[in-house]
Amino acid sequence: MPDIKNYTLNFGPQHPAAHGVLRLVLEMDGEVVQRADPHIGLLHRATEKLAETRTFLQTVPYMDRLDYVSMMCNEHAYVMAIEKLLGIEPPLRAQYIRVMFDEITRILNHLLWIGAHGLDVGAMAVFLYAFREREDLMDVYEAVSGARMHAAYYRPGGVYRDLPDAMPPYRASKVRNAQAIAELNRDRQGSVLDFIEAFTRRFPGCVDEYETLLTDNRIWKQRLVGVGVVDADRAKALGFTGPMLRGSGVEWDLRKTQPYEVYDLLDFDIPVGRNGDSYDRYLVRVEEMRQSNHIIRQCIEWLRNHPGPVIVDNFKVAPPSRVGMKSNMEELIHHFKLFTEGMHVPEGEAYAAVEHPKGEFGIYLVADGANKPYRLKIRAPGFAHLQAMDEMARGHMLADVTTLMGTLDIVFGEIDR
Repeated sequence: MPDIKNYTLNFGPQHPAAHGVLRLVLEMDGEVVQRADPHIGLLHRATEKLAETRTFLQTVPYMDRLDYVSMMCNEHAYVMAIEKLLGIEPPLRAQYIRVMFDEITRILNHLLWIGAHGLDVGAMAVFLYAFREREDLMDVYEAVSGARMHAAYYRPGGVYRDLPDAMPPYRASKVRNAQAIAELNRDRQGSVLDFIEAFTRRFPGCVDEYETLLTDNRIWKQRLVGVGVVDADRAKALGFTGPMLRGSGVEWDLRKTQPYEVYDLLDFDIPVGRNGDSYDRYLVRVEEMRQSNHIIRQCIEWLRNHPGPVIVDNFKVAPPSRVGMKSNMEELIHHFKLFTEGMHVPEGEAYAAVEHPKGEFGIYLVADGANKPYRLKIRAPGFAHLQAMDEMARGHMLADVTTLMGTLDIVFGEIDR
């Protein structure tokens, strides 16, 4: 019988399951992983350094490009850090809009995660199901900001603009007849809020479909149950946050433990796992989608009944209205100064964190009184999770490495920042 040889294997950076430009050097004993060494540095986007040479407002779009699956959540932490230094609080309506879009973003993230995780371990169909709903939420992003992904919608002091009164409809095309177009536009007759509400009514049934495909699927359970087990104490020691921590049985969620915006006014539950394996983390994220849907419904109800401003009226921080800017010399000067020189933030330091879909996403901001940050440090959840790859992979088979990549829910833009 031939001896089993040791191999050193490059997993990525071009591997379809690597979720970005991760180069994973695996030391193998046959098909069993002895060591996993993640190499980062192949995507360096230098966001922290770029922020030092841009005004506070110009850095907002860079946040979208960190975790490019959870765009508005990244913006949220950044604008909250600026607001802490400025000592301002956005209007209540802006806070509800932010929370609603945080949860829309959480669903967007988890939809891509469940589709990609399914593909990683061989479940093809769920990807197509998940992207069906993702497309609707991308249209909501586009309706409020003009961009499907990189929205730059949150601003220091509030949000860029109020929710539009109309949802853009599909137009007639060569590939769809009038009846098909009418069906696609059925929920697009009213406002953006009406469209989101229609989505929340049908979304729980969509999650049921994903669960029908996966939750009791024998092959899915064979690939996930008992893979990548991390107990509660070890998860805390490794710096896990978000679903990775809650999957290990630790009930820690910044929306409950350190509430920000209006989360303390809303009703929702925190799903927690028991076994700390990949299957528990899957169940936690699926239930998070249902809870996010519940939060969005509460935000819709409040926003319908409470009109009002969506950004502060301090022209040193937020631009004046277009009408005011074009009819008043002083407001024109404020507009010009804000978009050329930018706002001056008082000297000091602040840390703001949000419960990002992947965990705790934090921004540590140091200001020296200038119009740009003196120093910006990003606390990316995926960075802490990636360090556990070696520990989680040891003793598992090569095929389990793709399962672990999926359960970590890694996006490399925030790790190599």
